Amino acid sequence: MELIRAFHRAYQFLQMRGNVVALDIDPLAPVFQLANRSYIVPRLNSPDYITTLISICEQEQVNLIFPLIDPDVPILARHKEVIEATGARLAVVPVEAATITGDKWLTAEFFQSLELPTPRSWIPGYGDPSQSKYPLFIKPRDGSAGQFTFKIHNSSELAFFLDYVPNPIVQEYVDGPEITNDVICDFKGEVLSVVSRRRIEARSGEVAKGVTIYDRTITEACIKIAKALSAIGPITVQCLMKDGILYFTEVNARFGGGLPLGIAAGVDSPRWLLALAAGLPIEIPPVGTYKTGLYMTRFDDSFFLTEEDYARSSSRYL
Repeated sequence: MELIRAFHRAYQFLQMRGNVVALDIDPLAPVFQLANRSYIVPRLNSPDYITTLISICEQEQVNLIFPLIDPDVPILARHKEVIEATGARLAVVPVEAATITGDKWLTAEFFQSLELPTPRSWIPGYGDPSQSKYPLFIKPRDGSAGQFTFKIHNSSELAFFLDYVPNPIVQEYVDGPEITNDVICDFKGEVLSVVSRRRIEARSGEVAKGVTIYDRTITEACIKIAKALSAIGPITVQCLMKDGILYFTEVNARFGGGLPLGIAAGVDSPRWLLALAAGLPIEIPPVGTYKTGLYMTRFDDSFFLTEEDYARSSSRYL
């Protein structure tokens, strides 16, 4: 919701005319209450999804597309050519990078190839985590939003969760502050900014309270990661710090949920990307230039719909 508001503000600041178009499968999606245009679309795994997306792009004359959830990324990356044939520019990583970032095991191998510290990891058939020191941590290789993630304290729990968690990866448990890094690249893959924020509290996998920090080592590592992925647009790099050592854990190839904190700290990436896509001049400060020690605490908004509003929301075009 805050991201939609940020794009509205960007349009106003740049004095541009344009619309924010939102897509969802749920007529009660809150984003529909803020977008200029809204569409109900098939699920990502539907054979009709891409044809529907292309039709919307043509009808709305869409210029710029951002993935907002992890499952969006590989679908959009695989169909980039046909989507961009409509005239829309896709801010998404290449197919190879989407494969790496969408699989936590491949992500761990990717970090190792860059000589970046990452927690020791195991998957069924590759090593035995029971021989390692507890606690451990388990999650799905292709998971998202913090679902099916558990701390494991002993061998009994390990046996249970290996059966319970779908497509699991087990990692050594790193007990330290989690630092999320919003990395913004331009449409040629150049890194425009890296904003680091320490999570204070999370809810359903998304930051509820956080504070901006700056660490040169983290920033340099994030630039290295973005370049290795040939990233375009936003990616989110996650790491943990224990005893002064950074452990890189995940890359989400999309805007992070805590992006509004970076915007408030002076990195207005929606404005920058909108200006670049439109070919407008925009002054972008050097990487690492943002306000540190800025705290964020957030709460939920509520929207209220009448029966007529809901009926209108249930149509394909809103």
